Amino acid sequence: MEILRQFRWQDILDIILVSIILYRLLLIIKGTKAAQMLIGLGVLLLASLLSSYLELYTMDWMIQSFWAQIVIALIVLFQPEIRRALAQMGETPFLQTFTSAEELKSLEEIVKATVSLANRKIGALIVIERDTSLKDFVEVGTPLDAKVSREILMSIFHPTSPIHDGAVVIKGNRIIAAGCFLPITLSSEVSKTLGTRHRAGLGLTEETDAVALIVSEETGGISMAIGGKLETHLDMGTLRDILTDLFTAQKKRRR
Repeated sequence: MEILRQFRWQDILDIILVSIILYRLLLIIKGTKAAQMLIGLGVLLLASLLSSYLELYTMDWMIQSFWAQIVIALIVLFQPEIRRALAQMGETPFLQTFTSAEELKSLEEIVKATVSLANRKIGALIVIERDTSLKDFVEVGTPLDAKVSREILMSIFHPTSPIHDGAVVIKGNRIIAAGCFLPITLSSEVSKTLGTRHRAGLGLTEETDAVALIVSEETGGISMAIGGKLETHLDMGTLRDILTDLFTAQKKRRR
């Protein structure tokens, strides 16, 4: 009871604010390499405690020396996540102007374009932004501001188009950039039979929560990369269902 009497309303506010900040940070790093790095830091902390308890002096000295430089190490390791977090602080997610019907129509146009490209065996890489901003990747591409449509996507990826080799980035119901270059995955688990588009889609989704649709120009197969994982051999119905589920769930979380 004595503790409760000493509890101030400022303490409650402090706890709530810290909880919100930690929650947002976890959302930002969810599904990225930063999450794996945090696990590594947790293992290092456990090793530090064990080495101190077991009196392993050399090991303890090495770990303590590392902790002395931990702030600089964290900035270097989490540079992309820190940059994205600062960028997101200036955004206003409450100002969403797209209706449910518009969002579903945009997804349907993306599905139709992807299937049409696959039927013609035209290679394509379509990236759909979710919570994590893709501004860094958009800046190196060709800026666009066009409503999502099957015809525009088909024209962008036509072999005669000067920007057909890069990725198209879609935000909401707008195509915001084309000809974008994405990071290539370095994972040794990726099949050597996969081409640059598949590796770029996987590389982006390892670092962000974006969805990447890949059309193979060799086979005409449709694949989807999300969370650093690749789903292959998708048909029109399956692709539509997955996208609808993903973005309907995202909209519910924002509310």
